[in-house]
Amino acid sequence: MKKTIFLLITLLVCSCSGDDDNRNNPFLPNVTFSFQINLNLPQYVNLRVPGGVFVDRTDGRGIKGVIVYNQNDDQFFAYELSDPNISPSDCSALIVEGTRASSDCGNENIYEIASFGQQIKGEGGNPLLGYRITKDGNNLSISN
Repeated sequence: MKKTIFLLITLLVCSCSGDDDNRNNPFLPNVTFSFQINLNLPQYVNLRVPGGVFVDRTDGRGIKGVIVYNQNDDQFFAYELSDPNISPSDCSALIVEGTRASSDCGNENIYEIASFGQQIKGEGGNPLLGYRITKDGNNLSISN
């Protein structure tokens, strides 16, 4: 009996899988990219202070681009620039002003970057899509 229970528990634990790759967003396709930011370079001056934001619209970085946010010099966050509540289109890249990102697609979707990308106005309810970001000295590595 003990062997049967042990076997069932082992099978249950082994059959569980993580949801690290489960993005739960039906609008945004999965893209693969990786790039680094050297905080010593002048174009990243805004990221050197807590509350600083940088928008990278370089092709191949995210779907429409990447928003990088410095929370407190030790913690940085990276988000997709696309509105997470509509399918990618010509107007789906968000407009970033300060720590707010808003849609220009005729809806009223607004997101607060400083609050983990939460939607604060509009329809849909999906927060900004987060990307992996790590800091090593003055370098940030961002990837999906």
